Parts: sequence; structure tokens; C-alpha cells
Amino acid sequence: MAHVESAHLVELALRNATPTDADAEALRHIDDCARCRDDLRALTRVVAAARTAHLVDLPTAPPERVWRRINRDLSDEKPAPRLQTSALTPRGTRRLLATLSFAALAVVVIARWFRHERSKPVQ
Repeated sequence: MAHVESAHLVELALRNATPTDADAEALRHIDDCARCRDDLRALTRVVAAARTAHLVDLPTAPPERVWRRINRDLSDEKPAPRLQTSALTPRGTRRLLATLSFAALAVVVIARWFRHERSKPVQ
């Protein structure tokens, strides 16, 4: 079997769906493949960190434009009025943490992909 695709590794790390036969096959490959095993381990750590993060874990409050963009991207409605960080609701906090966790996962996947591409021998 070829290496497990990055998107499938992300799904395995998130553990949101009921396991499938494809997941079982991927996990068998991961048992034998150090690279895929390391990638899954790293993604699992990112997911765990993102799920346990709190707004106070951020070094500073994000700029107001970030809140507007997150709100716009997550809703089908017109752009929301300016939000103040002191008025952030628990739902808004969960949205922010979900967005940040997916962004972190994307960074890890892209970095691993670039590292893998650079390690390929030139033909």
C-alpha cells in the first residue's frame, strides 16, 4: 500500500467518523510505516492540544479583523458588526479554537508534504 494520504491522516487524528475498512487498512500500513506513524502521532498531538486549548492560552487577543473574518467564514449571513473581544461568547470561542486547530493541522500537513517532496531523489 502507498503511504496514507495527508487528508486521511487528519481524519484519523480527529477521530470524528465511524471507522471504515479504509481506516483499518490505513492503520495496518501505519503499524509498519515509521513515516506515516510519525505523521499521525504529530497530527494527534495537534488535535489534542487544540481541543484542550482555551482563549487564555493565546499570547494576546487576536485583532478585531480576525474575529470578523472568522465570523464571516463560518456563517452564510452578511458580515457581522464589529466584535469586541470582551464580548466573545462561548460559541465564538469554540469557533475560534476550531479554526485555529484546523489551521494548525493544515500547517503540519503542508510542512510534512514539503519535507517529503524535498527528500525525493531527483530523477
